[in-house]
Amino acid sequence: MLAVVEAIPPGRVVTYGDVAAAVGSHAARAVGQTLAHYGSELPWWRVIRASGHPAVDHESQALEQFRAESTPLIRSASGVFRVDLPAARWFP
Repeated sequence: MLAVVEAIPPGRVVTYGDVAAAVGSHAARAVGQTLAHYGSELPWWRVIRASGHPAVDHESQALEQFRAESTPLIRSASGVFRVDLPAARWFP
């Protein structure tokens, strides 16, 4: 699982479900739990929710990384951002 996250190219993203599927599982929540415990050295911001939003409580840190990597973003009228998933999605 961690190898999949490590392989995500800069500027691209996968969903928690994508990572789970890549390792033969349906346990997307387990991906989040694993990253919470072991992912601090990995590009955790490249794993997002299926809605295109980054991990809860990590939005500002993820936004900095997305901007640095030129990840395609969509900003709503209220100023909330999400990743443009069709444009940025990578398939492991």
